[in-house]
Amino acid sequence: MGEKAFSYWYWQGVRHLLSIPACILMMSFVGFGGLSAEAGLTPSQTMVLAFTTWALPSAVVVVGAVLNDVPFYATVFAVVLASVRLMPMTMALIPFLKSSQTKTWHLVFASNFIAITAWVFAMRLVPELPREGRFAFFIGFAFTLAIINTCVAGLANYFSASLPPVASAALVFLTPIYFLLSMTAAARIKTEYWAIGAGLVLGPAFHLITPETDLLWCGLLGGSFAYLINLFGKRT
Repeated sequence: MGEKAFSYWYWQGVRHLLSIPACILMMSFVGFGGLSAEAGLTPSQTMVLAFTTWALPSAVVVVGAVLNDVPFYATVFAVVLASVRLMPMTMALIPFLKSSQTKTWHLVFASNFIAITAWVFAMRLVPELPREGRFAFFIGFAFTLAIINTCVAGLANYFSASLPPVASAALVFLTPIYFLLSMTAAARIKTEYWAIGAGLVLGPAFHLITPETDLLWCGLLGGSFAYLINLFGKRT
């Protein structure tokens, strides 16, 4: 892809930062900055954590581990479990970003910025774009969003004294609420609705039974349930 073409599609992606999903995520990182300050993290530590971890649930896991004096190895294991959900999301999106002009390191770089908001956004818009512009478009949105939210988290940490703890926690929950609504709106077949419904039922149950691995079991069993419903539905 030529430099001019890359720049054009990159800025097309940046333009979508002025959207409801991006704004919701920014407000969530305001909440994260407040929570990290409560855990004793400095603004610079918060910014490093936000950028390197990126996915907000994983970053919240680290902050929770700091607050509860969880051992380092257990914290790493918890973050890995919280991030397992990103693997199928990455496998679903990366083929859409690949073209004859993208290199392996391009796709590896892009995969580091695949999280809930960027994934929902990309799966909705990227397939409609010319293949040669998809990578630059995604990077324009996801990478720039990561940079902005890293700064937002650091500033929120610095000014955390003016933000009540309850407000910080409430802001963090905006992202999963948005994700649920977006997935419901984007669902096209009955299997997807079954999977969403199963997740809503199994999520709270597994959080009570095994909070350390609730997302893993909820996704595995809820997705399997929806798949089996669809499989037997086709046979009947």
